[in-house]
Amino acid sequence: MQPLTIKIIPRTLHFKRPAGTSRGVLLQRKVWYLLFRSPLLPGQFGIGECAPLPGLSPELTPTFENELLIATQKLEAIDSLRKIRLQEITRHSSVLFALETGLRQLQRHGAWQENSLFGNGKAGISINGLIWMGDYPFMLKQIEEKLAAGFRCIKIKIGNIDFGQELTLLKRIRQTFSSHDIELRVDANGAFSPNEALEKLKRLSEWDIHSIEQPIAAGQWDRMAYLVHESPIPIALDEELIGIQTKEEKQILLQTIKPHYIILKPSLHGGIEGCAEWIHLMQQLNDEKKMERWWITSALESNIGLNAIAQWTAQMKPTLPQGLGTGMLFTDNIDMPLQIRQDCLWFDPNGSFPTIETFTR
Repeated sequence: MQPLTIKIIPRTLHFKRPAGTSRGVLLQRKVWYLLFRSPLLPGQFGIGECAPLPGLSPELTPTFENELLIATQKLEAIDSLRKIRLQEITRHSSVLFALETGLRQLQRHGAWQENSLFGNGKAGISINGLIWMGDYPFMLKQIEEKLAAGFRCIKIKIGNIDFGQELTLLKRIRQTFSSHDIELRVDANGAFSPNEALEKLKRLSEWDIHSIEQPIAAGQWDRMAYLVHESPIPIALDEELIGIQTKEEKQILLQTIKPHYIILKPSLHGGIEGCAEWIHLMQQLNDEKKMERWWITSALESNIGLNAIAQWTAQMKPTLPQGLGTGMLFTDNIDMPLQIRQDCLWFDPNGSFPTIETFTR
C-alpha cells in the first residue's frame, strides 16, 4: 500500500496593498500548496506551503515546478513514513519547509496546532510591527498606526528613501518614546555600500537602535566581520544565511562574522530543521552569555505557512519579539484562526479551519 500521496496546488495570492521590499514593489506572489494524504490515516490530511521568494530563493528558476514535482514523487515512493529523511529528497529551503510541515500535520492526524500554550490558545507570541518601504508620509503613517495599536517593537525597512528622512522618522519616534518604551529594529536589506556603512551605523546609533539587519549585501564576510566588530549597533544576519546548507558551512560563517543575532526564515534558511540547526550553532557560539541571539520571521507566506512557522516558534519558547505578522497581507488568503492583538499573534484552537475542499475546489 502506498503510504503517501501528495497533490501540488498552485495559487497566486494578491496583496491588499503594494508591498515595498528590497526587491521592488510586489502586487502578487505565487505559492504552491502540497496536500498530503495517506490510506494509513483515512480522512486526515496535511497541508504544506511552498513559497519561494523571487530574487531571494535560489531554487526559483524556470525548472522549479518540475523540481518540486520530482521531490514530491520521491517522497511518495518511500515505502514507510518512518524512513523519511527529507534532506536526502531536496535541499531547496522552500520545498523542505512545505514537505516538513505538510507531513508533520498529517502525522498529527490533521491537527493544525502543536501542543504549546500558543497552540492551545492560552498565550500569544510577541511580534514586531513591520513598517514597509515607501515614501516618507507612507512610512510615517504606518509607524503611527503601529504605535497606536500597542506595538512595543517596531521594525523599519530602510535604504529606500533619503537616509536623512529615515533618520527623521527614527528621531520622531524617539522624541515621544524612549528605548524602554519602544524597541527599534531597522532592516537595510544590504542597501549600504561597504565604504559608507560604518558611518551610517554611527548616525543610526544616536536613536537607540536595538539592531540592524544585513547592513551590506551578502557575501562580503570579511567586511561584515569588520562591521560587527566596530558597529555601535548590534548586527543581525538574514540574507547572509541563504544558501548556506551544511553544518560545517554554517559554523564557518558564524565563526568568521560572529554576528550579534541571526534572523531565520524557514522558507529561506533550510526549513524548520535547518533553522533549528542555525539556532543550535548560534547558541554554541554565544554559550558563555546565555542570551537569545535569534528570532524567527515569516517570508510573505499565506496564513498556512504563517501558522506552521508560528506553531514551531512557540515550541522554541522565545523571549524576543518575533517577525510573524506578514501572513495576513493578501485579499485571497486562506482563512485561519490567527489574530494580532496589540503586539502579539494569537491562535484560536476552537476556530474554523480550512478543509480539503478549500484547496481542491
